[in-house]
Amino acid sequence: MLSLGSGDVPNAKYLLIGSMEAYSGKSATVLGLSDQLKDSKLDIAYGKPLGNWMNDSDESLIDADVQFINQILQLPENKLLPSLLTLNEANIQKRLRGEDTNDYQSAATQYLQSKGDLVLLEGPGTLEEGSLFGLSLLEIAEVVDAKVLLVARYKPVFLVEALLSAKQRLGDRLIGLLINDIAPEQMETVNTEVRSFLEKQGVPVLGTLPKNNLLRSVSVAELVQHLGAEVLCRPDRLDLMVESLAIGAMNVNAALKYFRRRQNLAVVTGGDRVEIQLAALESSTQCLILTGQLPPPPFILSKAEELEIPILSVDLDTLSTVEIIDRTFGQVRLHEPIKVQCIRELMQEHFDIERLLSQLDLKPAVALPQNLMK
Repeated sequence: MLSLGSGDVPNAKYLLIGSMEAYSGKSATVLGLSDQLKDSKLDIAYGKPLGNWMNDSDESLIDADVQFINQILQLPENKLLPSLLTLNEANIQKRLRGEDTNDYQSAATQYLQSKGDLVLLEGPGTLEEGSLFGLSLLEIAEVVDAKVLLVARYKPVFLVEALLSAKQRLGDRLIGLLINDIAPEQMETVNTEVRSFLEKQGVPVLGTLPKNNLLRSVSVAELVQHLGAEVLCRPDRLDLMVESLAIGAMNVNAALKYFRRRQNLAVVTGGDRVEIQLAALESSTQCLILTGQLPPPPFILSKAEELEIPILSVDLDTLSTVEIIDRTFGQVRLHEPIKVQCIRELMQEHFDIERLLSQLDLKPAVALPQNLMK
């Protein structure tokens, strides 16, 4: 609630969270921002115009990511905005065949009815995504007169050029940038050279987040789902988080040394490689994935039960199993409470919320805690 002399209800401001590539951290950014905005007592709403992950049993047109975020934020029903379209192959084919002639830009004007201080909209995965339906990042921004905050993973060689191109396309609508997934040894370069250059080019850098393995991790339950795996033991520990993958195709001594250098592993090995299975159980392994549908011997199951390490069996070869797990790591979602807490802490420490509010011409109703100010 902004303080206005007239007493009139203000029109909401709109902030569109965008990215140049999918899975850059937009949902995480929304959660981190919302947590700080709640501290400022601003009245916020949230929506994702272009949905891409609907619950099969839900007909509410609320993207599943949006539903999860709302579980965390506990927004009133009228502050959770419906998606206009699910971006999937079926809907794209309908559009190409001329079976879908809807004017989605006109439909997006419903967001303009939002009341309060700030509407957070999670944009498409790239600058181009949604163009077929008139719902690209820039098109959405123009419909609701939104400012844009870009989220980007740090890539030393290509990031700056991509951002300058995005700046040319978005113009004055681009009011800030959040760079995340920065390796520790690159933080100083980003916070000095990269930040300084981008600021001179008119791209305000509002946050630089260090790489965090937890945020890039996946749960054992996700691996079970993606692999179609059978859980041989400890189905109660599928909440364990996996940060890296190891393939047990080496000799046991080399495997043991390799496993001990890594943390929170998923180890993929053949069901007949008992010595590798044992080495994995003696290291920081979160789950053991056996290929070839060969059951492990009873003493391996017994040891895994004792150590609370799930063993999964898949009807796949090792190469296919690894490819699926790699894709899963590349499409990490934020649906674990431990990740939510992690992103909140990172955003509080490394994101300049005061500068963002200034860029939006918003003033918090209460003073922000000192640790949220830069």
